Formats: sequence, structure tokens, C-alpha cells
Amino acid sequence: MTGALIEARGLTRRFPGGAGIGGIDLDVAAGEIHALVGLNGAGKTTLMRVLLGMLRPDEGDVRIAGCALAETDWAQVGHLVEAPLAYAELDGRANLLLAARLHAVPKAKAAQQVEAVLTELNLGAYATVRARRMSLGNRQRLGLAATLQHHPHVIVLDEPTNALDPAGVIALREALLRRAAAGAAILVSSHHLDEVARVAHRITVINGGRVIGALDPHGADLERAFFALVHADDTHRSTS
Repeated sequence: MTGALIEARGLTRRFPGGAGIGGIDLDVAAGEIHALVGLNGAGKTTLMRVLLGMLRPDEGDVRIAGCALAETDWAQVGHLVEAPLAYAELDGRANLLLAARLHAVPKAKAAQQVEAVLTELNLGAYATVRARRMSLGNRQRLGLAATLQHHPHVIVLDEPTNALDPAGVIALREALLRRAAAGAAILVSSHHLDEVARVAHRITVINGGRVIGALDPHGADLERAFFALVHADDTHRSTS
């Protein structure tokens, strides 16, 4: 697939008190990893929830692979926003088999797919461990495995490296690079600027619910550049 697989124009969603997002334009092309960065409360999670139809926008439009949200083929989308979903009494393999079926993977193919992602994300040792007995980091890996195993065309991940150990971060990084190389459009939020720079083709900065600029993934001292953008925006808003 080619072209923009995620398109958002003029997205606005406000909550009582004024929090939310306002007037956001965003696109993610096939084969691209597009990162969102911002301070806590900047609007990253709200934006992702609107893009996925979890929240209805007050204004604006979203299209996934050229389709309106109501017409989107969700079997071709993988997402992990906030806490990973896992059934506590099911083991790792059973959780992944269920996720595969929910993504319309044929039963004959699901088992092979599950074994592949268990290996890819180094979860083999937890295939027969119930989710309730897994550490937070391994539950996160399980959630990521469920999100990625069906090789979706569109991937949306909110702070995916939270709770991951260094080995888990590397495994996820390599998994995302493989899927981007195969043509997936990947939108990922993070506050780990150095890690984002290792995988992202573009980095968009959000502050106060609005896009305020971009960072060069190959630029020097990303953290300084990020805080300079945020500080300038905060100063502008406080004086306008």
C-alpha cells in the first residue's frame, strides 16, 4: 500500500476545563514511523483515541487507509493505547490466539502467527504463564505482541516502551522497523526522545493540545530542541 494511511484534518476534541486537542492536522504514510512527543498532558493520548474512534471529535475528520472511521477495516489496524488488554486467567499463548481471532486471522494461520510473535518479542518463556502472574513489563510485551502479530497496515502505539527492560525496547524497535519496511504506517508517542530518534522518520511536537513544530530525528541535542519549542509556545500563549 502507498500514500498516507492515517490522515487527520482539523481534529478538535475539548473536555470541561479546556483540556484536549485543537485543530490538529496529521498524516502518516505507508512505510513511515511518525513519532509524537510532548509533555504529560500535551494531548498525545487524546489524539490517538480520536484517531482510533475511541473518542468522537468535536470538529475535524479522520481517514484510515482512505476510509472514514465508520468504514475502516479494523482487522488491518493494530493499536495499544494506555494499558495493554490481557485476560488475567489466560496464559500468554491463549491471549494471543484470542487476539488473532479478534483480528479475523484464520484459525489455521493463527497458531503459526502466535508462535512467530512469541519468538520475535522474546515471550516464549511466558507462553504458558497466566497473564496475572506476569510482571508489568511482560504484560506490556504481551499487549504489543497482540497488537503486532497480525502484521496490520496501520499501527498506533501510545508510550509503547513504558515498563519495558532494555531487551524489550530493542525487540520492539526491531519489530517496528521490520513492519515499516514492509509498508505499515506507524504512529507512536513517547517521551523517550533518544529512543524515538532511533526509529522515527518524522517527529511532531504537541503542546497544549496543538502541533507546535517538528524535530529532526538526526539532529543534535533533541532534548534541548524539544524544550526550546515547548518553552517558546508556552511563552507565546501566556502573553497572547
